[in-house]
Amino acid sequence: MKNYFAVDLGATSGRTIIGTLNDGRLEQQELTRFTTPLVQACGHFYWDIFTLYEEIIKGLRTAKEKNIEITSIGIDTWGVDFVFIGKDGQPLRNPVAYRDPHTMGVMEDYFEEQISREDVYDITGIQFMNFNSLFQLYAMRKAGNSALEVADKILFMPDALSYMLTAEAVCEYTIASTSQILDPRTREMSEALLVSIGVKRSQFGRMVQPGTIIGTLTPEVQRITGLGPVPVVAVAGHDTASAVAAVPARDSHFAYLSSGTWSLMGIETQQPVINSESSRLNFTNEGGIEGTTRFLKNICGMWIYERCRAEYEGGKPSHAVLLQEALQCEEGVSIINPDDPSFTNPPKMTEAIAEYCRKTGQPVPQTRGQFTRCIFDSLVARYREVFGWLKDFADFDIKTLHIIGGGSVNEYLNQSTANALGIEVVAGPQECTAIGNIMMQAKAAGDVDDIWQMRAIISNSVTAKTYLPQ
Repeated sequence: MKNYFAVDLGATSGRTIIGTLNDGRLEQQELTRFTTPLVQACGHFYWDIFTLYEEIIKGLRTAKEKNIEITSIGIDTWGVDFVFIGKDGQPLRNPVAYRDPHTMGVMEDYFEEQISREDVYDITGIQFMNFNSLFQLYAMRKAGNSALEVADKILFMPDALSYMLTAEAVCEYTIASTSQILDPRTREMSEALLVSIGVKRSQFGRMVQPGTIIGTLTPEVQRITGLGPVPVVAVAGHDTASAVAAVPARDSHFAYLSSGTWSLMGIETQQPVINSESSRLNFTNEGGIEGTTRFLKNICGMWIYERCRAEYEGGKPSHAVLLQEALQCEEGVSIINPDDPSFTNPPKMTEAIAEYCRKTGQPVPQTRGQFTRCIFDSLVARYREVFGWLKDFADFDIKTLHIIGGGSVNEYLNQSTANALGIEVVAGPQECTAIGNIMMQAKAAGDVDDIWQMRAIISNSVTAKTYLPQ
């Protein structure tokens, strides 16, 4: 029996988990769970890379204490952010977080000063978001960032953490695809884009596909964890890529909605979809497993809801209480665009919603229930709009929408989405990123052959609920 150690890091929380394949079924055991450390200091927001590393070490120690023999280790995280490594092999400073405002306005400067918006999209097929790695690096270059100026390596978050475990520098394909520097046709970093931001291809490490063994734990990590030379596998390092790998679909006629801090709605394609219409609607082509492309659109998901929940007096109310209060509200109180820039990272989310409603001539939510109903109904309206576009792009009939991630347990959203889209909605699994992470390790070990065998095992191992349009 093989035990796979998955590190699943989200922008708000992370966890370590053991996954075991037993008689064609996946069994999971959570080892540790922790808050993702976001630090505001010296005028910027940073991720604490050393605390994240220490949390991984704690998980490995816990496995050792439980006498769990680990077959391999895999790490997935959010996209776009990166760590600078010096010539001496040491991290130069904590990585700037994608929600830091240092990139505001930089995207427009880049188009004017370097490469046009149209040409960037034609090269990458990636949606334009001001915090994409391309614009982060350009902002840092213009600001004279001292770490960038002396960086020997630029490693995306899962690659940086794998490096801290193995001392091997790689550039995993799915996480690199979020950067807006990679060309999905060649599956390599674009030389033109690299030159435009003053960095070199060699700084990113060798490109590897999901399922590649990076190396083994360093002697130092072996000593402090009590483990041996356990292999570290490059899984689908982007958490959404791992999540989509875990969709329990029976065939290819599906769309997915990865519902968490972000809601990401898309389809799997064999080739990137890059044309004037996908550019106009700001769809993205990100790397998937086994040569697939995740053609999708980002929607600002539970971020708005969780920010409001944290602002209510008396501490965070439970999800059940807020949903009950929302259901008691009049239908259609107000609708916001979740992707409006005003909701990116405002000082107070409730005030941002109120101001949006005032500007658009809608009733301003007054109670917790009204804010919650506004957020959920607005997400459904956005889902319906994006799904309509997806149907036009797909070269197959979409018969099912699979909702995965933390938002898949929200029955009100699930049923409302089925009603709005007019198709079957299958909700679950909730912890899909860790499952995809584990399954790619199993594939690297030869326990599964391909994506459809993976999905069959997942389908037999998880509980999913079906919602039909009403």
